[in-house]
Amino acid sequence: MESPASGSTTDMKKIISANLSKVKERIAEAAERVGRDPNEVKLIAVTKSVGLDAIRALLELGQTSLGENRVQQLVQRAGIISEQLSRMPILLHGRQLPEPDWHMIGHLQRNKVKQLLPVVGLIHSVDNLRLVEEINNRAQKLNKVQDILIEVNCSGEPQKFGLPVAAVGHFIDQISSLNFVRVRGLMTMAAMTDDPETTRPTFERLYEVFLETKMEFRLGKEFEHLSMGMSQDYQIAVESGATIVRIGTALFEGIPRQDND
Repeated sequence: MESPASGSTTDMKKIISANLSKVKERIAEAAERVGRDPNEVKLIAVTKSVGLDAIRALLELGQTSLGENRVQQLVQRAGIISEQLSRMPILLHGRQLPEPDWHMIGHLQRNKVKQLLPVVGLIHSVDNLRLVEEINNRAQKLNKVQDILIEVNCSGEPQKFGLPVAAVGHFIDQISSLNFVRVRGLMTMAAMTDDPETTRPTFERLYEVFLETKMEFRLGKEFEHLSMGMSQDYQIAVESGATIVRIGTALFEGIPRQDND
């Protein structure tokens, strides 16, 4: 696998382990502050800015849910890691490392759906009818039911992707007849800010939309996820009801980054 730019792989793993423990502790503290079970919150490690050695370290530490912003990088990395796991007896506590659970968290274009679907577990960023129809058609050819989240623009920023809050119900109604997509919940991105507390209204609004949508359309247990919160605001997101947080920077503090542009 790729080598870090400086320091040993062992040192890098120690740094990531400490960061991972800190993030998990803060998730637990945030959940407990509002009377939630910390086990209700899934951590997605966003690996776009680190190399394959860092991903290997995460897998060895038991962090198997990984997120990428770009289809090409996700597909490439999924292929490399799957091939390496298949030919090398990489063990964790006497058992072979599991395959990563890949999440597509960035904006998705229709022309990238075909290459993404064979490897992705959950797509977080679905926000238009033509995209979800393409996902459904490609999933049907794979005989796969693809899990998706609907991206909602709760912050109201014009530069952000996502459906307007008022359009979520109509969108759910439009795609209800599609047999090869399964809506698992909602996703949002808060505004970038130096004060994490200012993101709370965005997250609380998504939670309200989630409850309203679930009740209005009588959605079952499968509609369960709220993907919201990143390194700068994930504790606020957990307090506001997040079931998935997407963490990159906080996990990789102190290790070299790579430029993926």
